[in-house]
Amino acid sequence: MSHLQNLLLDTLLGTKHVDSAALIKLQERSLCVASPGFSIMPHDVRTLVNGFAKNPLQTRREGLYFKEKDYKCIRADDYSLYAKNENTGVVVVKTHLYLLVATYTEGMYPSVCVEATEKLGEYLRRKGN
Repeated sequence: MSHLQNLLLDTLLGTKHVDSAALIKLQERSLCVASPGFSIMPHDVRTLVNGFAKNPLQTRREGLYFKEKDYKCIRADDYSLYAKNENTGVVVVKTHLYLLVATYTEGMYPSVCVEATEKLGEYLRRKGN
């Protein structure tokens, strides 16, 4: 298991409030590592990358279509994108090299998912990633 995958498992899934997580390489627009059983299709990678490429206001207005679901965008800025669909959600944090993606499901606390994902994103940015 890679260092990056260990980071995902320990710092995100270890909270018990992140259902699945992945790192997407921004430059290549490809999946780098993911938690077991979590796959992100190329069109979903494009959706997430484009969510940051657009004006944040436009992303908030349009929402996201991710993993066959429509998500209402509740935050979009230069480094963070949060979206929800009923009792599930996706949190995406941008670093220099990656998009860090975390999902939560019913029964999990979205605030814990957000905090853990933002902290890992901050750690990766400090490391130059």
